[in-house]
Amino acid sequence: MAQKWSGPRSGAAPGADGVGAASRSRIGNWALVGGLSLLTVFVVFLDISTGNDLRVVPLLVVVPALASVYCSLRQTIWIAVWITTVVVGFRAGADGTFWDFVFGIGFAVLACALGVAACAARIRHATEMARLRSAAVTLQRQILRPLPVGTDHVVAHGLYEPIEEDRFVGGDIYEVVESPYGTRVIIGDVQGKGLAAIGAGFAAIAAFREAAIREPTLTGVVEALEDAVVRHNVFSAQTGEAERFVTALVLGFDEGGRVEVVNCGHLPPRLLHGGRSSAVTLHRTYVPLGLAGLSRETRRTESFDFPPGATLLVVTDGVTEARDATGAFYPLDERIGAWAGHGPRELLDALHVDLEEFSGGVRRDDIAALALLRTPADGGRPTVVAAAVSADATPDAAASPGGAAAAGEAGARRRPAAV
Repeated sequence: MAQKWSGPRSGAAPGADGVGAASRSRIGNWALVGGLSLLTVFVVFLDISTGNDLRVVPLLVVVPALASVYCSLRQTIWIAVWITTVVVGFRAGADGTFWDFVFGIGFAVLACALGVAACAARIRHATEMARLRSAAVTLQRQILRPLPVGTDHVVAHGLYEPIEEDRFVGGDIYEVVESPYGTRVIIGDVQGKGLAAIGAGFAAIAAFREAAIREPTLTGVVEALEDAVVRHNVFSAQTGEAERFVTALVLGFDEGGRVEVVNCGHLPPRLLHGGRSSAVTLHRTYVPLGLAGLSRETRRTESFDFPPGATLLVVTDGVTEARDATGAFYPLDERIGAWAGHGPRELLDALHVDLEEFSGGVRRDDIAALALLRTPADGGRPTVVAAAVSADATPDAAASPGGAAAAGEAGARRRPAAV
């Protein structure tokens, strides 16, 4: 995810500005008039200088085609009319037969008309793309929560970067839910990519949001997730889609100093505290969600210490399986040791920059990471201040469900989302 999210966003959907911008000109009217006038004078002067040996004025018919790339439809029509008038005027005063005049004028009119048509087609395509991006952002707002978010137990920051540059939502999922039984968190990775993977991810997240509040135990939440993925696979099979599984790490935080966890085929978390980092040892790893029927094991929780002020880093395999030019995997545990004293937002920023440098900007999988900061035992609900994000939004703004909209066209494609 190449976007940084710094907090919940409000306002119009990102694509709204993009739809209007698609029909706007990149060149001001006065600049266009001045440039066209100078070009016309230059070409006419050149045509007069060369005489009948070389007629240059007819070459002006390429101008509408060039204008169609940068100008609005109205500007392109105006240019086409102007060029046609100039060419017709010079053609009428030139020597030649009647058919020379007819074919010359006909060619000029046809070339100008094609330029206008090309401009209309470009604007129509750009408008459709802007609407699709707007729809993608709206979909993302429903699937992925804008971060950071604070509960009574943790403050969650995130990094999210889909592998496809023009897509805001990938196959990695996450969610943070505050329930009567504590704060429940999930991070997962759906098998495969594309819209089918997004559908499976949405099924898992929707089930988690409901079960996290309804189920008193973490294993009950996981069982609900398993049922949701299985039901989704049944529906997918009926519609001809491939069945998918979801690797997931489900965590539960309460008032105590320990964290409950059920690992469904996912990477273990990393704990950063007191200037040190270490991988949390989980003794049981179960099959991914959707594959419980292949195993006789009953999923159970285990727990580990999570002291106040500590940060828990959970990532998807897009982080650990990033490769450098030689094919070596990203050494996550070696790198995060240097950032053990960072806050959660700074930790994710450092991770993102280091990943980009390590891989040379070449990503082979979606990237998702959550940094969960334990709140003080005697502290109240933390206050999360969302940083302002500019139009070319970084991941926290653009890639996040509330991410920057049209800014997504430029910024969202360039930078991952730091949620």
